[in-house]
Amino acid sequence: MDRALNVLAQLEAWLPPAPPTIDWTASAYRWQRRGARGWLDAVHRVAPIHLGDLRHVDRQKATLERNTLAFLRGKPANNVLMTGARGTGKSSLVRALLDAYACQGLRLIEIDKSDLSDLGQIVELIQGRPERYIVFCDDLSFEEGEASYKALKSALDGSVASPGDNLLIYATSNRRHLMPEYMHENLEAQHQTDGEIHPGETVEEKISLSERFGLWLSFYPFAQNDYLDIVNHWLAFHGCDADQIHAARTEALQWALERGSRSGRVARQFARDWAARHV
Repeated sequence: MDRALNVLAQLEAWLPPAPPTIDWTASAYRWQRRGARGWLDAVHRVAPIHLGDLRHVDRQKATLERNTLAFLRGKPANNVLMTGARGTGKSSLVRALLDAYACQGLRLIEIDKSDLSDLGQIVELIQGRPERYIVFCDDLSFEEGEASYKALKSALDGSVASPGDNLLIYATSNRRHLMPEYMHENLEAQHQTDGEIHPGETVEEKISLSERFGLWLSFYPFAQNDYLDIVNHWLAFHGCDADQIHAARTEALQWALERGSRSGRVARQFARDWAARHV
């Protein structure tokens, strides 16, 4: 018996620990994976941002909010792909929706693209739950040769198993079609050196993933006045008065020029820096 207990103790040291019990009282989760096991890890401190903080993306905000409200009310809703310029509020919009509607049962599950093959496990875990879950994948894109996108294709539209009516997938990407595209792929009429007989079908394969998202929302770089308006909003948020906000204009433009971008992220970063030095 002692020898058997010693053997069991040694085996226990090599085995991964059992997944923790899921805290269903949380409003946000991260999908964690260790070996072959995965679980929902509760996030109790979500980075705060409000819908009113996101400016000059009114059309995108209204569309995403309408789709999310339909989902919360049990009406038909679409999976969403948000693409476009960096730092323009794509992922912030998703977090702001959670802030606004968590009290109505909205929940967020953050997942890495490398774990998308686990979507079936997530569906099983939340099946029968009264809450409504958005599975969120930020900065989603696939390099040439990656096969994990096929798991996402099946989850979006194509699997014989239903994903359930309490789950949607929201994703952000800087690539509209999520995968690299090359000029030679459009040369359907020519024979390719790699032996591909129907190169046009390669293009169809890549486009088919993004087309399985029912809603596409595009985000664009901000004009100068829009950028300055966002700077002013965040300066006021950090306690700057009207005179201080006016005095920050030139530095805000220089900051954007040095970064090579007039985005909401850059505006907020400048506001933090300027307010720390002057307030």
